[in-house]
Amino acid sequence: MKKVIFSLVLLLTVTTAFGQKKNVSKARNLALMETPDFKGAREAILPALEDPSTATDAKTWHVAGLIGYKENEEYFKQMALGKDVDFVKKGKIVMESYQYFLKAYELDQNSYNKKGKKLKPKFEKDIKNKIKEYFDEKHNLFYYAATLFDEKKDYAAAMKAFDTYLEIPQLPFMKDVVTIDSTYNQVKYFNALAARNLEMWDRAIEIHEEIKDGDYETANIYKLLYEEYVQLKDTVSFLRTLKSGFEKMPEDPWFIQNLINYYLSNNLTDESKMYIDKAIEMSPNEAVYYYIKAKIYEIEEDDANARLFYNKTLELDPNYADAHAGLGVLIINQGEKILDDAAYKSDKEYNLAREQANALFKSAIAYFIKASEINPEETIYKRNLRTLYYRLDMSKELEEIEKELGY
Repeated sequence: MKKVIFSLVLLLTVTTAFGQKKNVSKARNLALMETPDFKGAREAILPALEDPSTATDAKTWHVAGLIGYKENEEYFKQMALGKDVDFVKKGKIVMESYQYFLKAYELDQNSYNKKGKKLKPKFEKDIKNKIKEYFDEKHNLFYYAATLFDEKKDYAAAMKAFDTYLEIPQLPFMKDVVTIDSTYNQVKYFNALAARNLEMWDRAIEIHEEIKDGDYETANIYKLLYEEYVQLKDTVSFLRTLKSGFEKMPEDPWFIQNLINYYLSNNLTDESKMYIDKAIEMSPNEAVYYYIKAKIYEIEEDDANARLFYNKTLELDPNYADAHAGLGVLIINQGEKILDDAAYKSDKEYNLAREQANALFKSAIAYFIKASEINPEETIYKRNLRTLYYRLDMSKELEEIEKELGY
């Protein structure tokens, strides 16, 4: 009786194994037909991926990957005909197929016969070629990730797709098969942006630190790194990033401006002066640095030096609107000081002081008009003009400027 039961179990096992191998062949045939049945192919292969008799066979997983590969081909044909394609659905198919090919490759490299002898891989070349295609052809992983990032705003899924793309050249068996080009750093860049959108600051920093000295969006990467370190309240690292960015790109005032803003906000005026002097030494013809130095002196209420450096700014760039406005502000401050000093003096002295102040205020008008002509979009110049016109009882000019400001 036991012998009969054992025989039945053995027969059932053999029958099941045979049935699953048949499913593998069926799935392959359905995927390769002239009119493929990808749904049917998947239904056939899924049980084989789990059944012990076929789950350790490289062919099973290779066929599973082949189904997605052939379906992706059909999508590409539709693209070639100018038809709209669902890149998210297409991309998911590529991602699934890629994972199946990875499993197939692993099993293919570790296949043995019944005697324990290692077998020569059957699918190695084909798997490498197909994964290479997924990497090289932008309509595959690249477009999928880009669609998730730009259109769907699904940053978590976009990161998975970006990471998959970035993983391929790092696979030991793909290193000599694919070639990394400028797209690779571009993908890393957007992967970091996806991480930022998910507030994964550590991950964004890790990626940006890795690519910051490459040839893609270098200045922007340094600026993003600064912001990420600010998010983590890592003062040492964001200052290091600003200093490195300034030394690497002295022509970009953003770095020195943020360095100086930090030092000034923390009452570290000497450090501010040191860096602006260093910037001027490195780039003596950059008007913006003289403007920043003028602002530092203005903050210190050293109007004489502030005026000197605003004028130096305009020597280098006569159309530097903020420098014209800066000179106007210094004149207003001078007028305000005259009025403040006369506040507790006699009426006669105060009236004399007001005349002097008004003469200064009137002379400041030209600077704000010039600034507004250079940069008509900046409303602060017009608001200063409005204040001056009001103080000087210039009703016609006041009405015109208020109309421009939409008051």
